[in-house]
Amino acid sequence: MKWAHVQENWPAFFEAILEKWPEADEGDLDEIDGDQRAFIRYICEVTGQEVAETRDEIREWLAGEIPSDIVMDPSHDNHSIALSSKYVGEGEDEYDDDARFGDDDEVRGDGDENRV
Repeated sequence: MKWAHVQENWPAFFEAILEKWPEADEGDLDEIDGDQRAFIRYICEVTGQEVAETRDEIREWLAGEIPSDIVMDPSHDNHSIALSSKYVGEGEDEYDDDARFGDDDEVRGDGDENRV
């Protein structure tokens, strides 16, 4: 992942940050507000590490997977729904529940029910 992912979803990364650096404090992280330089300085301060060592540790952490709670964040869902709008029929709203259109129980020509 890139720092931009972290910065865009800063509060959602608190749990992952606290897991990696248990010395960190959620209140202090809130004040950092995704600023990478401030985060590096803060981690140096709470761990007692040198800047180069902290940068390497953060780079290694960033090489890992995006935490699942970030991927499952509703803002990502809404983005995916908006992208899917090109597949939604004219007159339908991509954010509306399909059941409203009455086609959830519609039988297709092959006999299968059209369910999501």
